[in-house]
Amino acid sequence: MTNAGNGAVLRKTLELCEAIVSQPDFATMRKDLDAFMADESLKARYQELAEQSSSLQHQHQHGVPPDSEEVSAFEQKRDAFLGNPLARGFLDAQQSMQDVRETVTRYVTRTFELGRVPTEEDLGGCGCGSGCGCH
Repeated sequence: MTNAGNGAVLRKTLELCEAIVSQPDFATMRKDLDAFMADESLKARYQELAEQSSSLQHQHQHGVPPDSEEVSAFEQKRDAFLGNPLARGFLDAQQSMQDVRETVTRYVTRTFELGRVPTEEDLGGCGCGSGCGCH
């Protein structure tokens, strides 16, 4: 197994990738991501929100109370952004893809830790991912 880029591990990894992209929701997620990425104005609003959020968090971490007007303006911009269907689709697709990544990573990591294929009990009784609602 010293050359994991070849042979059985690579074949199975490619099979996993194929299983992921063949899921019915995958095409929808890609469509939602692509629609968001094609909208320069929406991407700019997202970037602005991310920067404002980071600034507010930085202030909070350093004991500087944020100005209430600044917080209110941020919340209004955030709510308007989240009210946009393209933005909502983008964020939902991002979360769904992150859930898949976390699930795959958790199983592979536990396999290396345990030296065998993990069971649901090895993963805390749930193998469905962090977005399932049972955590």
